[in-house]
Amino acid sequence: MNILTNLLTYLTVFLGTAITMTSSHLLIMWAGLELSMLAIIPILIKKSNPRSTEASTKYFLTQATASMILLMGILMNFSMSGQWYLNPHNNQLPFIMITIALLIKLGLAPFHHWVPEVTQGISLMSGMLLLTWQKLAPMSFLYQYHSLLNYSILISCGFLSILVGGWGGLNQTQLRKIMAYSSIAHMGWMISILPLNPYLTIINLTIYIMFTLTMFLTLHTNSNLTLSSLSLSWNKSPALITLSLIVLLSLGGLPPLTGFLPKWLIIEELIMNNNLYLSTSMAIMALLNLFFYLRLIYSSSLTIFPSPNPMKMKWQHETLNIMTPLPLLIILSTLTLPISPQLL
Repeated sequence: MNILTNLLTYLTVFLGTAITMTSSHLLIMWAGLELSMLAIIPILIKKSNPRSTEASTKYFLTQATASMILLMGILMNFSMSGQWYLNPHNNQLPFIMITIALLIKLGLAPFHHWVPEVTQGISLMSGMLLLTWQKLAPMSFLYQYHSLLNYSILISCGFLSILVGGWGGLNQTQLRKIMAYSSIAHMGWMISILPLNPYLTIINLTIYIMFTLTMFLTLHTNSNLTLSSLSLSWNKSPALITLSLIVLLSLGGLPPLTGFLPKWLIIEELIMNNNLYLSTSMAIMALLNLFFYLRLIYSSSLTIFPSPNPMKMKWQHETLNIMTPLPLLIILSTLTLPISPQLL
């Protein structure tokens, strides 16, 4: 794509999300979701190959199905209430349809199967956009109408997403798939607390976006796509790999790093609302995520793989094209816990 087409495509993606986030009219919010969804497809297929074409097709079919369900729910709500806004009424079917459609767009379990497949088939930077920016519009929709949407569906899908996100990433060797399952698990934490305290969902979403940006920019800097390629990056950029490993520990939710903050606050809020069994189960299932983060750390820094070269470290390092915001993102992703009272 030339510069003008690139600019127009990215502008449309951002504009579609902005329309959904700033509007309260259901039809306009749906139009913003559609605008963002259609504009991101050329970005996903930027590197033209059969794998990216397949991933873009899967993304389009899934999102189009969710959009049809969402539009049907909006039209049913309009026929019952006569308004383009969600208002409480006796028939719960429109609310259930809207909830399911937004969960499909976010990629939560049991509607999660498209997320790892699409993320694996596209480039790292496209995957970063898919797992960060594309979450904002559906989450803003849920945030605006969280009190009217079906509570049981949100809690059930959130709990199942945490389980699937941890369990599905255990046997993965592709880094993009690992980040996709990590996204599913984090979205499960956000959705689980949304009906009780939406503000904690916003905090969790912000921290999750910082983590995901940091990891994808680090992987892009070293051109890492698999676990084996990550294990060889220690020779090339030891400082950057060390910092990324600290980010992985934070991503797993270990104190005193930033990732501990949202899990701590969410578990505390669930216990205050007498959801003791749910909070205990979520804390236990978070160990599954921590396991495959630790597997990445072990493979990349705690082992030295066999090599015909007796010198394990390079004496002449290449000049890495380190992204400008990467140092700031690493600091925010690891050292934000002391300022948590200000966030609350």
